[in-house]
Amino acid sequence: MSAQRIPAWIYVVVIPFVNIMLAALAAGIMFWYLDINPIQAVKTMAFGAFGDSYGWGYTLYYTTSFIFVGLAVAVAFQAGLFNIGGEGQAYIGALGVGIVCLTLGDVLPFIVILPLSIIAAGVFGAAWAFIPAYLQAKRGSHIVITTIMFNFIAASLMGYLLVEVFKVEGSMSVESAVFAKAAWIPKVYEVLAPLGIDLQRSPLNLSIIWALICSVGVYFFMWRTRWGYEIRATGQNASAAKYAGIPLDKTIIMTMLVSGMLAGFFALNVVQGEAHQIKLNLVNGFGFTGIAVALIGRNHPVGIVLASILFGFLYQGGGELQFEYGVDPRIIVVLQGLVILFSSALENMTKHPVEKAYLRLSGKYIKSEAKEA
Repeated sequence: MSAQRIPAWIYVVVIPFVNIMLAALAAGIMFWYLDINPIQAVKTMAFGAFGDSYGWGYTLYYTTSFIFVGLAVAVAFQAGLFNIGGEGQAYIGALGVGIVCLTLGDVLPFIVILPLSIIAAGVFGAAWAFIPAYLQAKRGSHIVITTIMFNFIAASLMGYLLVEVFKVEGSMSVESAVFAKAAWIPKVYEVLAPLGIDLQRSPLNLSIIWALICSVGVYFFMWRTRWGYEIRATGQNASAAKYAGIPLDKTIIMTMLVSGMLAGFFALNVVQGEAHQIKLNLVNGFGFTGIAVALIGRNHPVGIVLASILFGFLYQGGGELQFEYGVDPRIIVVLQGLVILFSSALENMTKHPVEKAYLRLSGKYIKSEAKEA
């Protein structure tokens, strides 16, 4: 079967859609087993995620975080690197944002603080990715092992700093002081209210714009620049890339720096846009979910944005399902697992049948045209 005869939209649109439908069917069977009407469960999730501005706000808030961590994983994947250190890089990015906001929030206006916090989030996230990148490029240490280690180191470091450095005196909570309001990223409902657009309160903030800008930036960086070409060439065949003169060590380090930078931007949404302080365990597994987002999005920015919306729907809709039916919170993890299972691990199960179906349909169409002629 020649893949050249099959258009790209079959792989980008049709096959992922079929996989998601199969995951939905498996989820329906699970709901039926739990004595929950599958149709009602889907309606509950859909209304909870998209039924009003409150649901949309939370769905897009989660989507924003998933875009950052998904892009971070995807950039590394393009170079053949499995960066599972998004948790630690996002955590350290929060440290950078927190330092800027806590020290300059009462001194500088928001228009100056915002670019400084963006730079700090990116620099701190990239710095945390640098050592694993250097060890991989110069010493041959596997990136998976080192990034796992650095996740634990980041968690321990942040725990120490929150207790010994940033903790408010006299407080029992392991968290920093609240940032000055001048440092807060505005909520979307606050920005739209003066324009006469009345939205319900939600944590959705303007960092979603930066997430979309980063998506466009990653596309142009990966597919329209020499550096992006070198990254993709390294991921497809490192030996051939080296033979062609691409410096593998520099490419690996540059890729991980970009990946860590994108993961660090996670803090803009969660820390500066919503919590307004550094908290313990603020990443809450989003870094690992970014791996699934990148896989389902086929490591392409457009696919990652769509996959992020899907996972935002699962998070927000799943929360509504938990509230409505009292299901175990781990059911949401099961739903995510089903999507990952059918969209990634079992991709070839639907790939070949869809290819055959397309070839049959297109062949019949061509034959019918020939007969009419």
